[in-house]
Amino acid sequence: MNNAYAGRFLFIDLTHRKIRTQPVPDTLKDLYIGGKGFGASLLAESVPPGTDPLSPDNVLMFMTGPLTGTAAPAMRGCVVFKSPLTHLFSDSYFGGSFSHEIKYAGYDGIIISGRADTPVYLWIDDDHVEIRDAARLWGRDILETGARIKSAIKDDTVKTAVIGPAGEHQVPFALIGCEFNRQAGRAGGGAVMGSKNLKAVAVRGTRLVRVHDPRGFVRACETALAELAASPDIQTLTQGGTAASVEFANETGLLPSLNYQYGTFEKAAALGDQGQGTHLWLGTNACMGCPIGCARIGAVRTGKYKGFVSDIVEYESAALMGSNLGITDVRAVAHLVKLCDRLGLDTMSCGSIIGFAMESAQKGLIPSPAGIDLDFGNVAAAQYLIDAMGHRKEGLGDLLSKGVKAAALEIGGRAEEIAQHTKGLETPAWGPRGVSGMGLAYMTADRGGCHQRGFTVPHELAGQWNGKKIDPLSPEGKAGMVIALQNYSAGTDTLVKCDFGTFGISAATYADLLSSATGRQSAPDIFDQVGERIWNLTRRFNLAHGMDPAQDTLPRRFVQEPLPDGPARGHKISEADMAVMRSAYYAGRGWASSGIPEPDTLKRLEIDP
Repeated sequence: MNNAYAGRFLFIDLTHRKIRTQPVPDTLKDLYIGGKGFGASLLAESVPPGTDPLSPDNVLMFMTGPLTGTAAPAMRGCVVFKSPLTHLFSDSYFGGSFSHEIKYAGYDGIIISGRADTPVYLWIDDDHVEIRDAARLWGRDILETGARIKSAIKDDTVKTAVIGPAGEHQVPFALIGCEFNRQAGRAGGGAVMGSKNLKAVAVRGTRLVRVHDPRGFVRACETALAELAASPDIQTLTQGGTAASVEFANETGLLPSLNYQYGTFEKAAALGDQGQGTHLWLGTNACMGCPIGCARIGAVRTGKYKGFVSDIVEYESAALMGSNLGITDVRAVAHLVKLCDRLGLDTMSCGSIIGFAMESAQKGLIPSPAGIDLDFGNVAAAQYLIDAMGHRKEGLGDLLSKGVKAAALEIGGRAEEIAQHTKGLETPAWGPRGVSGMGLAYMTADRGGCHQRGFTVPHELAGQWNGKKIDPLSPEGKAGMVIALQNYSAGTDTLVKCDFGTFGISAATYADLLSSATGRQSAPDIFDQVGERIWNLTRRFNLAHGMDPAQDTLPRRFVQEPLPDGPARGHKISEADMAVMRSAYYAGRGWASSGIPEPDTLKRLEIDP
């Protein structure tokens, strides 16, 4: 029977250089569907508590979903691992076409364990899998490495996932570059890859992905495309990408400025779609098979940093490497982002850490390096720190490369008060003091502070959730909203869909896509059910690996310092506010007041207690 699953996993043990395939169990498909679900289940099964994330015993998994490689709008890929930055479960997502190629090669996922004795890269050509020498690639940046691998294979269509020097040096927020300007960025997948002496994975696939019900699948795809076309949110993304969010966040007081001291930035328009359209963009670009086209292709053509090709500077990068650092020239921000992309550093973590360093220097907590003024707005200082962290240079580079939580602890004193993170993951570019539910989403996210695990902003600013009025500044009514958004996000991440797809595509249409692609009949509520199961599984994993529920909290700045500007001026998320939201959240999840899932909850969700 045709269905969109490849039906097998590829396992690669780098220590013993063993390669094998294994069928995907039907029970795994039933309980977890694919993508995040497969990864969460296999990580819990494969990585015992106490495992050092940078040891050979950690696993690195590239996961696809049942819609990957089809005509459905599910254009992304998923990397799952235990994070070296947070020591928690982590899944990181990327666009482009690398994930599709895995499916075309005949696999639902690639699970990599062990550590090679010397630098290697993987060459996967359908059923042919090699572990190749990468000594001459070690030390090279991501873009050059990808080009050299394609040249060696003599095929420019090969898809690659690559680490740069930051991954080689095991910087705990190092990313994996999956084709041009497509990165699995958060929580240090690049460091895990580097710890395995794995420089790259190159894949070429020639198989077709077949669906169970072609006519039904075409109808479902047509419905999905019509829903996307009718969505005002999608129209905004098509016109200005996520860069359009810069001015929106500024107007609503959610834009991080000067290490989150403020929620507005006077030159926000210069960093958003207006500024980027003037100085960077030349045309529209998209991930493979994407009907939205939120990306751009362009170049920095004028000014000090001219001479390189650029894509869109996404909202998170524009905010954290721009307004958060007091930098107003979007060409300079694009330059800094390109440095991060080449070295293999997550721009979100980088922007947060550099902002922390600049404020620390301003407050006399750390000295500026010789010849460098760590002042807000100083592009040269930001460039210096990116290079120093990416190569883990002795002194400030090595210190900051540990992540903002570890760096603040090492500096001591007031440094911890200005370090913006939750559970060790640097805070995203949506300041929560004007949207309390977003604060709860950060507090409870499974991989540490993350905006992609329940994005409450549009609902809170609209003042409505499920037909009921909500106050964006109040803690009341936020727990149910966050739980519902987290469950649905986790459930649809089993498809490895694009987050933007959910701005238009309904649960019923996703269920039709899944049913017609796989032959496994699914109702619209399957994503809520599977998402709840995943959320409890990752919670149990995190608790087993040392997470204290007391870490379900926010950085001091959001709790102790009222927002000084914007529509929510004077507001903060107090300890009392957090307690109200946390208590309601635990109860709504079926967890004890201590934040631990109750045995009855785990039993209901078919999770071994």
